[in-house]
Amino acid sequence: MTPPEQGTAPAPGTWLEVPWSQQPDYRCFGCSPHNQQGLRLQFEEYDGGLLTRLVLDRNHESYPGVVHGGLVSTVCDEIMGNLVVLKHGTPAFTVGLRTRFFTPLAVDRAYEAVAKLRTDTGDAHLAHATAEVTGPGGDLVASASASYRCVPMDQARQYLLLGEEEAAALTARLAHRQTPTETTER
Repeated sequence: MTPPEQGTAPAPGTWLEVPWSQQPDYRCFGCSPHNQQGLRLQFEEYDGGLLTRLVLDRNHESYPGVVHGGLVSTVCDEIMGNLVVLKHGTPAFTVGLRTRFFTPLAVDRAYEAVAKLRTDTGDAHLAHATAEVTGPGGDLVASASASYRCVPMDQARQYLLLGEEEAAALTARLAHRQTPTETTER
């Protein structure tokens, strides 16, 4: 499948709306459609997890023609973090993130990232996820694993810039969220 141009919406019904997207001042660098400097990632359900397609341009490079590794880590954190939020129905904050690079990512080339929850960790206080970034032909170019602390909204509000009404609306959206249907262990 051809990835969408950055900033264009996928066909209706093919992507999952993250709970934050209806916030009036939603500016997430990774996934807000309102942040013109952001990545504007969009997520689709895929094999019990999430998938995003991306093409990063020269504005996202480190060495000439090479995507900055920090942005690749951001993509992985975004897709894993949003999967955790959708599965657990609560804000989740990154506790630890590890990214491995197998080859440099080239600018202006199509990539896919897929995130899955890990359920084999035995730690009830943290959610764990993995992500893989593949290039044309399905070659693995980067992978990541992360841990997230799920925090109830009443506690998360100390970190989020939300008024009372915004927090209540977000809580309601989290309770009625769209979720990927299956969890696949990795």
